[in-house]
Amino acid sequence: MTDEDLKALEKAVKKAKRIASERASELHDLVEDRLPAAYEEIPATAQATYDACQAWAEASAKLKAAEATT
Repeated sequence: MTDEDLKALEKAVKKAKRIASERASELHDLVEDRLPAAYEEIPATAQATYDACQAWAEASAKLKAAEATT
């Protein structure tokens, strides 16, 4: 794996982490500011947060595997 490939994976991890943090913030805002009135938004917001965190975990695992082979 080239240095460019590793940098691309690092960039993907950073982007995934940023997106996961944004989704977590949205979930936090829902809980802190809009409940109980917006309770119907909980499943969709929670799923989006979970999916974003899972994408970050997968990107991190790919980066760690790539770093281990170089």
